[in-house]
Amino acid sequence: MTPRKLFTTLAFAEAVTWTLLIAALVAKYAFGNEVFTPVAGGLHGFVFLSYAAVTVFVWVNQKWSAATGVLGVALAVVPWATIPFEKSLDKRGLLDGGWRLGPGGEEPKNFVDKVQALVLRRPAAAALVAVAGVAVVFSILLYLGPPIPKG
Repeated sequence: MTPRKLFTTLAFAEAVTWTLLIAALVAKYAFGNEVFTPVAGGLHGFVFLSYAAVTVFVWVNQKWSAATGVLGVALAVVPWATIPFEKSLDKRGLLDGGWRLGPGGEEPKNFVDKVQALVLRRPAAAALVAVAGVAVVFSILLYLGPPIPKG
């Protein structure tokens, strides 16, 4: 999977889960039906964290400026903003190319590059660690509760 395909997929998924969450909130507050809110909220939370992780991963690979990378992560909190951001990156060529630190690619130069090279050269192990890491963060956030207390 190329950086473009990975980023595009997560940007789209993030926008879709925003739609599901907003629909669930409309059902909750307009119709008193709270059944969809925990599912949509949980799904959106998981995809949000995944999008943020993928954004940082692609940011490192593509050598985006700090402003571009931070903006990409920050836009995840704005409903549907990940799609125009992805389109803008693609139009400017910032999603072009493959994985520069993958097998047979560039030699890593710093700690962040070394981590990314390890992930790209051992994808199965990295995927397990990443899923576990996202699951741990997600579980902690679930334990802490919703961002807006009930009451």
